[in-house]
Amino acid sequence: MSTQPHVVIVGGGFGGLSAARALRKAPVRVTLVDRRNFHLFQPLLYQVATGQLSPANIAAPLRAVVSKQKNTRVLLADVVGIDANTRRVLFSDGTLDYDVLVLATGARHHYFGKPEWEQLAPGLKTIEDATEIRRRILTTFERAERETDPDRIRSLLTFVIVGGGATGVEMAGAVAELARHTLRNDFRNIDPRKARIILLEGTDRVLPGFHPKLSAKAEKALAQLGAAVRTHALVTDIQPGLVMVNLGPKGAQKTEKLDAHTVLWAAGVQGSSLGKSLAESAGGQTDRVGRVVVQPDLTVPGHPELFVIGDLASCSGPDGKPLPGVAPVAMQQGRYVAQLIQMRLKGRPMPPFVYKNKGNMATIGRARAVAEVGWLRLNGYLAWLAWLFIHLMYIVGFQNRLLVLMQWAWSYVTRGRSSRLITEREATR
Repeated sequence: MSTQPHVVIVGGGFGGLSAARALRKAPVRVTLVDRRNFHLFQPLLYQVATGQLSPANIAAPLRAVVSKQKNTRVLLADVVGIDANTRRVLFSDGTLDYDVLVLATGARHHYFGKPEWEQLAPGLKTIEDATEIRRRILTTFERAERETDPDRIRSLLTFVIVGGGATGVEMAGAVAELARHTLRNDFRNIDPRKARIILLEGTDRVLPGFHPKLSAKAEKALAQLGAAVRTHALVTDIQPGLVMVNLGPKGAQKTEKLDAHTVLWAAGVQGSSLGKSLAESAGGQTDRVGRVVVQPDLTVPGHPELFVIGDLASCSGPDGKPLPGVAPVAMQQGRYVAQLIQMRLKGRPMPPFVYKNKGNMATIGRARAVAEVGWLRLNGYLAWLAWLFIHLMYIVGFQNRLLVLMQWAWSYVTRGRSSRLITEREATR
């Protein structure tokens, strides 16, 4: 039996995989545990949901990714809890002992106390989410083609996206391009270009994490694609075929009913259920959205062997606000934890984690994007090229990068989308 410390990493996303790869030469045993056998490049899920990419383009088998790391093994298992006292990870069908635990299980959709909305307004976190959204979008056009009632057609061809962050903006732009360009000649009874795409944002502008000038550029780009943006918009109810919205600043709100057959959710996330399990077992705390509050070195207070990273961690930045749940944060945290583990083995200290913000980006469609890196702000074609390059570099695996590049090139030249497949998940939908 090896005497090397056993590092268990739960979650094969950006944070967990970054930690595992950074430990490839460390004198430790690494076990990477996930309930899926692949790493998913979540930032491009919206392109799967709108038929531009296929699921295989943005996923890489975990075993293949770490196959050359002799100190690393991968386990396919469903983690249901953490026992911090006995240092065990609890599976649905067994347990696993650890010396050091890195919890990187990410986040799930947050419906602000309205879990019943999830069936009517799916979010975008998994491959299944993306293919289900793709099915709903494409099926809606098919149903409209057979419809004769103009009001019913209008409702079917109304798409509401809730949440004006990067995911919502990118989804709105992609749906607008799908309707305005890709499908424009595919139907005979309906004109897909007449589809209404409505993006709802609760604050005073889309992309609230960006500079206001870039938010304005993004809204203008969406308008050019035919997508309408409504700010100061708070959803109060979602029912089959309609969305109730309070519009306007506080104190001057009015209620509006939107007849919409398809509603997509991009308004919020909350920590995975394992965060609560860990906090209860280790005596830690979670914030209002279920993220585990961690110390500056990303450990749970009182447990130097317990690390929480990525979307599940509530870690404050220099401004005192929690760091955003984006891939660069998770990746930097994963590498930091790996380095800290190795420094501990050498008996050397490490400074607290400091996130180095390399900028924000969001694409709004073909040759349209916004980007900010420090004082530099880009929009339009240059920002789009930067977005393409950086996303290609982050995708795991050369083959995946090549496939995505080929698909993007084909879509750019033809405006076509080759993955417009309707796959059934539930016959009742």
